[in-house]
Amino acid sequence: MSNRILLAALVVSLLAVASGCGNRPAGGGEGKDLRGKVFVSTSVTEQGKPRALVEGTSIELNFTDDGRLIARAGCNMMQGPVSLGDGKLTVSDLSSTAMGCPNPDLHKQDEWLMKLLGATPTWQLDGANLVVTGSDTEIVLGTEAPAVLEGGTWTVDSLVNGDAVSSVPGAVAATLAFMDGKVNVFTGCNSGSASYEVNGQTITFESLLHTDKACGPDETLVEKALLAALNGQVTYKIDRQKLSLTNTKGDGVHLKK
Repeated sequence: MSNRILLAALVVSLLAVASGCGNRPAGGGEGKDLRGKVFVSTSVTEQGKPRALVEGTSIELNFTDDGRLIARAGCNMMQGPVSLGDGKLTVSDLSSTAMGCPNPDLHKQDEWLMKLLGATPTWQLDGANLVVTGSDTEIVLGTEAPAVLEGGTWTVDSLVNGDAVSSVPGAVAATLAFMDGKVNVFTGCNSGSASYEVNGQTITFESLLHTDKACGPDETLVEKALLAALNGQVTYKIDRQKLSLTNTKGDGVHLKK
């Protein structure tokens, strides 16, 4: 009789353990599996229906090694210390840059994401995907491999003047394409090319030649910033799908693939 009781107690104990494991958020609930990773949205639903993002944008969540969350929704950058315990994504002191967005819908999308992150959504890992869930919103995000300098086209995303960062005016599409020591340049108005050499975190540009036709004010502003970033030796940094070029004066451009 006592053996039956012990067996029943053992079965109940095992079921309780199995049930507890099944309810625990994936990733251990503390977020150690998220540190040092960048996730980019693959789907967004709101009230059970797909939410369309502004064309050419995605939701990006970057969990830094020092315990911060850097989030982007297509225009400004949001960041703050993040806690991931108990399957909750809690961002304290969430702040945002104040860059003017070229499209009013981008500003609204920034506000929507900031509101979602400020409401302590839940998170869990589903395989390699991160699922962030708010009261009526679910975002599924996948990990993203860093881009490489050569191959493909980089498009100017913002202009840098010292500590100030501004959006590209008038939706001017300026691009760079690096390959085998040569970069093809389109300033949004004029086109050209230059040779380049990479040494550590610097790129030295030489023999930049380009057309010189008259451009509109927006194109001229972008062209001036881009050509300044291709003058001599510049510092470069690749952060996932983003490239920064900064000259010795602290001016430059940010680009994305």
